[in-house]
Amino acid sequence: MTEHAAVVSGRPVPKRRVDALLAAVPARDRESTRPEALARAERQRRRWATQVVVIDELAQRACVERGLRPPAEVSPDRVLGVAETDVADLGSIVAAALAHSPAARLLLAELEGEQEVAEGAVRDYYDRNRDRFLTTEALRRGVDPFGGVPSEDFVPYGQARAEVERELRRAAGRRAFFGWLDQAKSGVVYAVGHEHPGDPAHPDHEHRH
Repeated sequence: MTEHAAVVSGRPVPKRRVDALLAAVPARDRESTRPEALARAERQRRRWATQVVVIDELAQRACVERGLRPPAEVSPDRVLGVAETDVADLGSIVAAALAHSPAARLLLAELEGEQEVAEGAVRDYYDRNRDRFLTTEALRRGVDPFGGVPSEDFVPYGQARAEVERELRRAAGRRAFFGWLDQAKSGVVYAVGHEHPGDPAHPDHEHRH
């Protein structure tokens, strides 16, 4: 019987790591689910957990390759809370991987720090999203930001600039993380029953964001 969930660059990722994550993240709505649906959900949950563990493994290796001090091995019984906004922005697998893996969080922070945001991009964002920069008083009055509002009803560009730059750098860092992950996962081979939940090669496949 195969004892690994996946093989990453010739090295196996043990099933026990997936089992530990599954134990730390209990399934939901067990009582209200029909047996056949529950069995399918459990198979997909195992595939989902495999993805999270593989991302942690890939991130640990990437940290070493970049000369970063890799964090201590992730504790299988510790999973940080995942914000709904992160699930919407990143997808449930990547959001959970970042909550589970210190190495993934470190790599994301490193990639974010490498991004350069042009001054023109910051100014353009500020100009195109004026509704986000109304003053507290203007918001209280219900001012329409696109209706010929005087400049004093907006937070000045100089005051808003740093926040906008941080937001754009964060978004660029996430795009870089997804780019790294797509490339890093290209060499992963999954054991039967541990494929990606959205892989059409297995009968349980589904694709959700």
